[in-house]
Amino acid sequence: MKYHALYQSGELLQRVRAAYQRLASCDLCPHNCGVNRIKGEQGRCRSGLKPRIASANLHRGEEPPISGSKGSGTIFFSGCTLNCVFCQNFPISQQNSGETISTWELARRMLQLQKRGAHNLNLVTPGHWLPQFLAALWLAIPQGFNLPVVWNSSGYETVDALQLLDGVVSIYLPDMKYRDDQQAKELSGAPGYSQINRLAVQEMLRQVGHLQTDDHGIATQGLIIRHLVLPQGRAGSAETLPWIAEQLGLETHIALMSQYFPAHRAASMNGINRSLTHQEYDAATDALEQAGLDNGWVQELDEERGSV
Repeated sequence: MKYHALYQSGELLQRVRAAYQRLASCDLCPHNCGVNRIKGEQGRCRSGLKPRIASANLHRGEEPPISGSKGSGTIFFSGCTLNCVFCQNFPISQQNSGETISTWELARRMLQLQKRGAHNLNLVTPGHWLPQFLAALWLAIPQGFNLPVVWNSSGYETVDALQLLDGVVSIYLPDMKYRDDQQAKELSGAPGYSQINRLAVQEMLRQVGHLQTDDHGIATQGLIIRHLVLPQGRAGSAETLPWIAEQLGLETHIALMSQYFPAHRAASMNGINRSLTHQEYDAATDALEQAGLDNGWVQELDEERGSV
């Protein structure tokens, strides 16, 4: 792994220190809260100094190159920089369920997943815990940690924060949620999402390039973009998918997802208080085809869940 070279040169430790310095007036995400997390203050992500996780286990429900045959070593972090009204994991992301652990314990969990045969280390919603992860990685490397790192995120991230991960992350798995900033603000509390997200995925592509797999079809490096189709076209699929083709390239791997349902507060919100219709999902799959994006995976729309 490239991060071994960063460890040997001392660069990784420098990044750990730089990342922790940012916690004193936290600007790790676009909200730029400015709270002192070193003293335990919390901003939008509801997170303080010590890492908090909901689970660390093998997961077989990701895209095939991520889950493979043995599973992805997945750590679900508590808290989130977004506040999605339809979040399926809202007890973890918005109610902060989980356990607070030390960075030593986080390193130990990472090593446990490796011992269990995980293909990779899959960090779910990790952006607000970036310093703590880098510290845990620095602790785990001398103990033999060598898994590829998957950064599984909302895509609402700053370029300068992502640059701390250059050479550390092998596989980026970001969302591209919205084209319209008003939708992003209303549905996820994410002002300026569109431009922030596009700059972030461009930086991710610069770092890792397009998806590469080994002889067994397991991802070794690269970018996979997830796009969840929303009712009424509110995810902006017709604009986002052509942008990906034009700006990132036709080689880009897309996971087009049909699994939306009105979880959490969405059940009481007009327009998104229902599942997708077949017409809505067909429009998104047509946009994917017209954009010429042939690499990736298209979920089937559940016949029982889809609306008429």
